[in-house]
Amino acid sequence: MKKYTFAVLSILTVLFASCTASKSATSSGDVFGTTWELEYISGPRIAFEGLYPNKKPQITFDQKETRVYGNNGCNGYSAPYTLNGNKLTFGEPGPATLMFCEGGGEQQFLQQMKKITSYSIDKDGKLNLIQGDVPMMRFKKVAKQ
Repeated sequence: MKKYTFAVLSILTVLFASCTASKSATSSGDVFGTTWELEYISGPRIAFEGLYPNKKPQITFDQKETRVYGNNGCNGYSAPYTLNGNKLTFGEPGPATLMFCEGGGEQQFLQQMKKITSYSIDKDGKLNLIQGDVPMMRFKKVAKQ
């Protein structure tokens, strides 16, 4: 009987821990304090490596300033954002550096950002930026702030 009780308690503990982990995976706090690097973008018919031959776009959320900043595969950018639960929208990007870039991914990245309506963080810890119900961009963590 003791073995049966221990087994049931062990299973319940594991289930409770997994439920708690899945809840925290969608909390907005998870987007902050991390630099995210793009690993997938929807839409272009050019291979991902062709769009970003030298540098992959990155995004960092500044919670205090309610701005994102990073690079779009070539030039630096920053933009305001609005976050409410998992609803996410980006404003117009502000001043950016003006280097000439290969690949054409820079404009693709900025255009996709304007279309984003929400986000999620999946079980693998990847940040998905979503338009409607369709993930349009996926980012992986590359650095903690």
